[in-house]
Amino acid sequence: MMVPVPAARVRALVAAAGRRSIGRRAARSGPDDVLVTADGERLSARHDPPSDGADPALAFVVAHGFTGSWRRPDVAAVVALLRDSGGVVSFDFRGHGASTGRCTVGDLEVLALATAVAHARGLGYGRVVTVGWSMGAAVAVLHAAGTLRTAWSAAAGLDALGVLDDRVDAVVAVSGPGRWHFRGSAPMRRAHVGFETRFGRAVVEAVFGARLDGGGWDPGPEPPDAVAGRIAPTPLLVVHGDADQWFGTDHARWVARAAGPTATLWVEPGFGHAEASARPDLVRRIAAWARTAAAEGSGAGPGSARMPA
Repeated sequence: MMVPVPAARVRALVAAAGRRSIGRRAARSGPDDVLVTADGERLSARHDPPSDGADPALAFVVAHGFTGSWRRPDVAAVVALLRDSGGVVSFDFRGHGASTGRCTVGDLEVLALATAVAHARGLGYGRVVTVGWSMGAAVAVLHAAGTLRTAWSAAAGLDALGVLDDRVDAVVAVSGPGRWHFRGSAPMRRAHVGFETRFGRAVVEAVFGARLDGGGWDPGPEPPDAVAGRIAPTPLLVVHGDADQWFGTDHARWVARAAGPTATLWVEPGFGHAEASARPDLVRRIAAWARTAAAEGSGAGPGSARMPA
């Protein structure tokens, strides 16, 4: 049962969170697609075909940040820019928007991304690039590295993973954490209150609409910088702003260094955090990098369906 949350406390936490798009009207509406993950969660998703002149064989799969949704204005703005280069599949992670389930903040979200990539493949796209933001960036790294909690998968009997075609040709990770349990910034200290306490989870659901799993990680996924070395030979672009108030640029450097020579690191002057801070010129440069990288990647990415030996 959720505990009651005093209105004054909610208002104070909202102000502290500083989420500029809270309360703004959704930029996209209308019918959505429903994708079903290997563990039975139903994901709200949307396919935007390529704009005129874009590459009809290239798809981007956009993985939003914590509390995000494909309906949010900042995500919609990113999608609109990516469509100039290829088609776009965007979706709501478990526990977000119209998707079922509860968010595990980077753990079982790999199943959702694998499902969305397989959906893009099923639509006929020959090359697929994942573009993750914040939490979604960590998930994109884990997915491309072929990680899935083997013990959890075996216990759940997820035979459906073996038939997913969730290969990726390139990966983009924007504003993501390199390591878990980071509390070195004020926003992340507040976020951990939301993750780890019943009161915090109630506030996150009441204010941001994200439904969190209260069970915690046991044992939890490997951190992004521990698995990034498995992504090669798939190209990886790591993008981080030097004005990011959530994670410092050292997180990006950890991931890029671990990934090795197939990784490219962009530290962007003046860029803040994730979708809400992404300027159009940055998104266009990401799309241009992805077009070239995907042609070179040629489906080499293992995806989460390929379990590590």
